[in-house]
Amino acid sequence: MATAYIGHAGIAATPAQATARDSSSDEALIKQVTQRDQSAMRALFARHRVGVYRWLLRLVHDEGVAEDLLSEVFLDVWRHAASFEGRSSVSTWLLAIARNKALSARRRRTNAELDEDSASNVPDTADDPEIALQKKNRAELLRQSIARLSPEHREVIDLVYYHGKAVTEVAEIVGINEATVKTRMFYARKRLAELVVSA
Repeated sequence: MATAYIGHAGIAATPAQATARDSSSDEALIKQVTQRDQSAMRALFARHRVGVYRWLLRLVHDEGVAEDLLSEVFLDVWRHAASFEGRSSVSTWLLAIARNKALSARRRRTNAELDEDSASNVPDTADDPEIALQKKNRAELLRQSIARLSPEHREVIDLVYYHGKAVTEVAEIVGINEATVKTRMFYARKRLAELVVSA
């Protein structure tokens, strides 16, 4: 008997069923999910869970919360697949759902993180720039520099560079106009360059 896998959406699948729909487009999978096709849901989940989870983790900074939100995102997809109108890609739609869930979770959180103003007043006890460069490779330096950007700039950089989203898709996910996305990208890149050079 084939081993069954349980995904975050709570749907069991055999290995053959989990890969049966891999060649379908995301849009075709969504259409099949509207017909309550569990194998299509499993394929969609398998295809997007890592990217959506990483996006959630960057937004909420808590693995447990990100896992819970991932389940909520795909449960919403299962329940409301018919609301997908095809005006954007499925991955853009999923990231927008995830962002809304993450923002709601952050508002509900009682043990909220330091806000940006408070964080900027905390003294920097890190090594001086020369020692930091010796200890860290360039990728780590870049990751730390991105973490120091404002939340608005960080999410735009994340969507463009890590999720490969176009300006129009970022605008849809974040809920701002394209000109604002471009402005945030400009200032985010400028600030990132300053942070990397000064490290």
